[in-house]
Amino acid sequence: MIANPIRQRLRAEWLLWLFAGLAIALAVIDPQPLASYRRWLQLPTLAGLTGLLIAIQGIRDSGLVQHAAVAVVARAHSLRNLGLLLVAATAVLSMVLTNDVSLFLIVPLTLAIGNVSNLPVLRMVVLEALAVNAGSTLSPIGNPQNLLLWQHSGMPFLHFVAAMLPAAAMMLALVAAFTWLWLPRDRVALTAERIDGAVTSTRLGAWSMAALTGMVLLMEYGQAPLGAGLLLVLFALLARSSLARIDWLLLATFAAIFLGLGHFAELPLVRQALDRLDFHQPLTVYASGIVAAQLMSNVPATVLLLERAPDPIALAVAVNVGGFGMAIGSLANLIALRLAKQPHGVRLLHRVSIPFLLICAPLVYLAWRWLG
Repeated sequence: MIANPIRQRLRAEWLLWLFAGLAIALAVIDPQPLASYRRWLQLPTLAGLTGLLIAIQGIRDSGLVQHAAVAVVARAHSLRNLGLLLVAATAVLSMVLTNDVSLFLIVPLTLAIGNVSNLPVLRMVVLEALAVNAGSTLSPIGNPQNLLLWQHSGMPFLHFVAAMLPAAAMMLALVAAFTWLWLPRDRVALTAERIDGAVTSTRLGAWSMAALTGMVLLMEYGQAPLGAGLLLVLFALLARSSLARIDWLLLATFAAIFLGLGHFAELPLVRQALDRLDFHQPLTVYASGIVAAQLMSNVPATVLLLERAPDPIALAVAVNVGGFGMAIGSLANLIALRLAKQPHGVRLLHRVSIPFLLICAPLVYLAWRWLG
């Protein structure tokens, strides 16, 4: 009886099996030293995701998210206005707390709002995935690829922001316009029997919020493994049921993605193909960054092209635009869909995000080249 749901869940993890298969195949075809696999696994990133998952699960279990949802919905007049508020909050948070932290905060709130109202949840989650890609583009600490390129370039913080402003402004304008057009103008309708704004555990909510804050700070200072370890011990002692509800397969999926794509990016054939390109041409850097992100996600694409592209801002603009399009283009897309757990989420994301990329890419290039 218990085995069937587990078997069904594992069968649904197609992304995990796809990238695990890729990682195993490449390990057989092109074996590498153990140190390479450790580098590709990106343990600090996985530790950071673990800590965030633990803290957010505690906040959910405390009832704080549901309480916030009722408060937000009570002040909204229309679905369009509510959607614009959530998109704006997602974009702004992604600039200061990174794109994944922003989603860990906003997507659960969106689900809670959708549970008590007529908000189209899957549409909102897709819009929030677009919003974090756009908002995080502006900040050197908004996403991993910007952090890597900012540190590599040695540019002052504000100089990096100023250089990215034309591209980020165009992306944010397009996301806002699409939000306005796609969301219905209907008034927010509450489902009274589902409204329960009570906080079920103030203590769990308070120290889960403190845990989230501490985790973000430790991630900022490169101490994500320490933070994840502390939270695992804390929740094992005080809230073991919350640990049991965490999506551990999400972490396994990201580990498989990191191993498979990290190895793929360093294959001799891939490097030989890149040697034929002239990366001194801005358009070559821009197109290469976008295409690479579609194939292997924007963070591995940044690592792949970092030493080849002489202009770090050109590469930053490219790989951030590459976060749109395919779901794999940005890990933030996968996080948003996984947190939402809505049917047909990948299909709807692609129906929206691929055309969005085709419209966004030339407009951002023109804005960056003319105004940058």
